[in-house]
Amino acid sequence: MIAVALPFAVSAAASASAPDLAELSLEQLSDIVVTSASRRAERLIDTPASIYVITADDIRRSGATNIVQALRLAPNLFVGLGDANQAVIGARGQYAGTSNKMLVLVDGRTIYTPLFSGVFWDAQFFMVEDIERIEVISGPAATLWGSNGVNGVISISTKSAAATRGALVAAYAGNDERGASVRQGGDLAGGGAYRIYARYRDTRENDLETGAPAHDASERMTAGFRADWSDRAMLNGEVYKGGIDNVSGDRPVSGGHLLGRWNEPFANGSVLRVTTYYDRTEREHAGSFQERLDLFDADVQYESRPWEAHTLVAGGGYRYARDDIVNTPIIGFVPERGSFEWANVFLQDEWKLTRTVELTAGLKAERNPYTGTEFLPNVRLSWAVSPGHFAWAALSRAVRAPSRIDRDAFTPVLRTNDTFESEVANVAELGYRAQLSPALSFSATAFYQRYPNLRSAQLTPDGRGVVFANGFEGHSHGVESWATWLVTPRWKLTGGFTLLSERFQLRQGFTDVGGVTQLSNDPRHTALLRSSWDLGRDWEADITVRNVGRLPNYNVPGYTAMDARIAWRLRRGLEVALTAADISNGPYAQFGSPGARVAFDRAYLVQVRWQP
Repeated sequence: MIAVALPFAVSAAASASAPDLAELSLEQLSDIVVTSASRRAERLIDTPASIYVITADDIRRSGATNIVQALRLAPNLFVGLGDANQAVIGARGQYAGTSNKMLVLVDGRTIYTPLFSGVFWDAQFFMVEDIERIEVISGPAATLWGSNGVNGVISISTKSAAATRGALVAAYAGNDERGASVRQGGDLAGGGAYRIYARYRDTRENDLETGAPAHDASERMTAGFRADWSDRAMLNGEVYKGGIDNVSGDRPVSGGHLLGRWNEPFANGSVLRVTTYYDRTEREHAGSFQERLDLFDADVQYESRPWEAHTLVAGGGYRYARDDIVNTPIIGFVPERGSFEWANVFLQDEWKLTRTVELTAGLKAERNPYTGTEFLPNVRLSWAVSPGHFAWAALSRAVRAPSRIDRDAFTPVLRTNDTFESEVANVAELGYRAQLSPALSFSATAFYQRYPNLRSAQLTPDGRGVVFANGFEGHSHGVESWATWLVTPRWKLTGGFTLLSERFQLRQGFTDVGGVTQLSNDPRHTALLRSSWDLGRDWEADITVRNVGRLPNYNVPGYTAMDARIAWRLRRGLEVALTAADISNGPYAQFGSPGARVAFDRAYLVQVRWQP
C-alpha cells in the first residue's frame, strides 16, 4: 500500500489580529520553513519526508486548550483518549496503551520517559498560545533524533520571546473545563527579549460507558519564562503541578525544567548549536507506584558546507537519568533506584548530485544502557521534477530501545527479563509532493515497515510467570494523505486520511500470552476534513470533522465526530469565540478496554482572548 502525504496546513498568523485568508496565498505559504526533518532550516516543500505542519493560527482557530487537542489537527496522527487526561498518540500503528515508537520534542527537549519509552501526556501542560508550530513527521527519524523515533517525530516549537512582547490574557469556561492563561513580554537590556507566563486548567469528571464515574477530574497549573538574545541564545524554564483523580486515589504530578540553547554562526556559513537541559519530574499513582526522575541532556550539532555540493550536519549527545521508584505490591522495579546513561554521535551528508537531484545519507551510533550500541542508518534520494513538483524515496533502520518496564519491572505475574532486545523497524518510503496551482497543493508518500522482533509476553519456563520477550514479527503498510485547497480567498479546506494494514505473527520458538491483540489494535483508517471561513474582517467560522475506524481487539466502535467554532473580533486585540466539540455524537468511546473507558459527550466552551 501507499502512504500519501498531502502537504501542510496553511495559516493566517498567530495573533488575534492576524491577517485573514484573503491576504495569504498558498504560494507564499509554501515557503514555510521546517527544522525537524534534517535538523536544519529548509523549505517544507523541498523536504524529503512525510511531514505535516500545524501552525499557531491552526491551533487558535481550532479552539484547542491543550496540546492533545492541538495534535488532533494532524491527519497523519492517531489521537485516542482513554479519559480526560490519558492519551495515546502516534503514527503508523502499534498504539497499544503507550505508543512507544513516537518521539516527542519541545524546543529540542525530549519529553518521553525512560520508564516506558512513552509520554505521560497528563503532565504536558503547555501554554498553547505560545506554540509557534508543530512539525509532525510520519516515519522513522532515528538517524538524527535517535531511539524511539521509529514511527515518527512530533516536534513542538514555541515562539521566541521577541514575538510575544506585550500582554496577553486568555480565559475559557464550559461544561467540561475552565481555565486561564496570562503572559507578559518585553525587552531586555542588551538587545534581548523576555516573557513570563502562567496557566491554570480545571476539568470535570466524566462517566464511563457503564455509567459509573470515571474519576478523571483534574486541576493543573504551570508558570515559566523564556528569554532570547537575537538568534544566538535562548533560556527557558518552567514549573508545573497538578492533581489528577484516579479510581484508586489521587494522582499528583509535578516537575520542571531549565533549557538553554546557543547558536554560534561562523564567517564561512557554518553554524554550531549547543542545547542542554535539566528536567525533574515527580508522579504518584496511588496504590501503584511513585517515581522521581532527574534527567540531564546535552546535544551538540555542527552544520557546514565544506564543498559546494555538500551540506553536512554532524554532532553528538549525552543523557544521564537517575530515578527513584517506590515499589508496591501492584508493580515494582529492580533496582528501585537506578542511574542510566545514553550517548550518540551522528553524521548526515546532503549531496547535490545535479541541479535537481540530491542524495542524503546519514548514520547515528547510539549507546543505551541495555543493549549497547545501535546503528541507525538512513538514505534518501530526492528529485525536483519541475517547479512545484518534488519526489523522494528513503530507506531507514530505526529501533525502540528497551526501557525500565521491558527489563526491570515485575508484578505478581510479570518477571524481570535482562535479555529483552531493542525492537527494530526496517522502513522503505516513496513520496511525491506538488503545488498544482496557487490554490491547491498535495503530496504523496508510500511506506512499508518490517518489524523482525516486536515485544511479546510469554510464559517463563516454570509456567508460573510471564516475561516480556521479542516474540512477534510482521509488517505494516498503509496510506496517509492530506491536501489544502483555497476554494475562495476567504475559504480554505484541508483534508486528509490514513489507511493502515498490519500483519503480525509469532516467531519460531516463542509462545503467545495475548500480546498480538495489543500489536494489531489499530484503526484501519482515519480521516479529517477542516473548513476555515473568514466571514468578513471580524468573524471566523471553523468546522472540523474526524472519522476513526474501529479498534478491533478492544472492540471500540468507529466514530465520526464534528467540532465547530465561531469567533468574533470585537475590536483589535479582543476576540470572543464559542467552540462546540463532538456535536455530531452522543456519548462515545475513543480508546480503552470495555468497562474501563470513558464515554465522551458534547462539550461547549466560551473563550475570550485579549492581546492589546
